[in-house]
Order: sequence, then C-alpha cells, then structure tokens
Amino acid sequence: MSQKTLTGVLLVLGLVLAGAWPARAQQTFNVTVGYVTPLAEWDRVPGDVLVANRSFLLFEVDDFSGPSIGGEWLVPLGHFFEAGAGVSYSRRTVHSVYAAFVDSDGTEVEQDLQLQLVPAAFTLRVLPFGQSSPVQPYVGAGFALINWRYSETGEFIDFGAHREIFSDSFVASGTEPGAVVLGGLRVAGDRASAGGEVRYQKAEANLNSDFAGRKLDLGGWTYNFTVGVRF
Repeated sequence: MSQKTLTGVLLVLGLVLAGAWPARAQQTFNVTVGYVTPLAEWDRVPGDVLVANRSFLLFEVDDFSGPSIGGEWLVPLGHFFEAGAGVSYSRRTVHSVYAAFVDSDGTEVEQDLQLQLVPAAFTLRVLPFGQSSPVQPYVGAGFALINWRYSETGEFIDFGAHREIFSDSFVASGTEPGAVVLGGLRVAGDRASAGGEVRYQKAEANLNSDFAGRKLDLGGWTYNFTVGVRF
C-alpha cells in the first residue's frame, strides 16, 4: 500500500469515527508508523562521522532513511493543551565500499554502517480548535532522551606502509538529550482517532578515536501516521 493510499484510509477512518461518536477530551494511546530521514550532509553537526566517512567511502547520508514504529500516551491538560510521552524505534544498515581502493584481487573493500535510534520523547501540545473538535490540528515541542547505537563492520584499510586490509567491528552507543518540535492533524471520535504528524529532532553524540569523525548527528525528520485508541 502506497503512502498516499494509507493516508487516505486513515483520514477516512478518522472521519467516520468522528461522525459516529461525539469527540471530547480524553486520554489517547497512539500507535505510530513513520519514516525517518536524517539531516542532509550540509546541515549536520561539524565533525559528523557520516560526513567524514563520505570523504573516502561510497554511500549517501540519505541511505539512512527508513521506517520507524512507536507508541505514545497523550493526556489532556484542559481544553487546549495536551501532554505526551512516547517512544519509537528505527534501525538502518547501509552498505559501503572504499571509493579509491580495492583489494589485491580486484574485489571491493566493503563495510556495513548501522545506525539505531530509540528516542523517548516528552512533549506539550497546543490544540487551537480544542479537545472537543472532531478535527484537531496541533503544534508542540518538548525534549527527548535518545538511546543510540552506531557501528561500522567489515573490511578496513590500515594506511600504513603496507596498506593492510583487516576485518573488524567498531561500535559506539549511549543516550543523549535532545529537542523535539512537531505539528500534525488528527480526526477524533469518542473511541478512536487517526491522523498524520511531522517531527523534527535535534541532538548529537560524541564518538571516540576509532571513527573518522568525533561526532554523530542524531537529528532528523520523522513523518508519522497515527492511529489512536481513546479512553
């Protein structure tokens, strides 16, 4: 099913639900299915490892785009505000090779670069039309604790006197604080809701000397479809 088709199905579902039950201020548990895109190469933090790797490996930063899944609990705070707490998960493995070097037998020197993100986000939203409206646009902001893991696994070149090729795996992980801003639109009934949302996340992590860059930019955009159960 295409993204346009899925969006249409979710919006129709939400409109049907909104017509079937009168909307009111309720808690909501959302399931989110999204698509994560990293920041472009020119927008990334100075010293970013992906930008550094691009100077000698063949891959694109956009190759780290991919699906995500998550869940979120929303609690109304009066008629026009809402607090949210949720977590999501994404992992992407990108294949790369050295741009200017091959092995002595002519084969490529290959690696797999992997980035895993598990952000836990805490947000406050404003609903201009209020909790009772069947159509609810919203904007919000908050902070996130981003659990991350980055690895480079495969063959590497020691650019010493003999340019030795060796196999290894380099791994770094941690949890970093970050900022989140978001905006979306949902249609809500008494028992369910559905909609779409865009999120921007900004954070960075430090890496050790095993990597070509000393930073890892954890920022990027997430485009979510949301389906919620209201209670």
